[in-house]
Amino acid sequence: FLKNPKQYEPQYGGWCAYAMGATGEKVEVDPETFKIVQGKLYLFYHSWVNNTLTKWNKDEVNLKNNADKHWQQIFH
Repeated sequence: FLKNPKQYEPQYGGWCAYAMGATGEKVEVDPETFKIVQGKLYLFYHSWVNNTLTKWNKDEVNLKNNADKHWQQIFH
């Protein structure tokens, strides 16, 4: 961890990956609802009626591409 802390940081600043992909919004997450893809940590909002990880899994490629674009607009 000390040699490469960025490797362990969640994507999109720790905001919900689904929301970032769907709307570009910063939405809080449930840290127990996550997915690791190619060594990257993605976090998701989850309430008793809405699990955004399930929605993400249905259209992961498009949502990830959109989330990457939205995050670049927010971050830079």
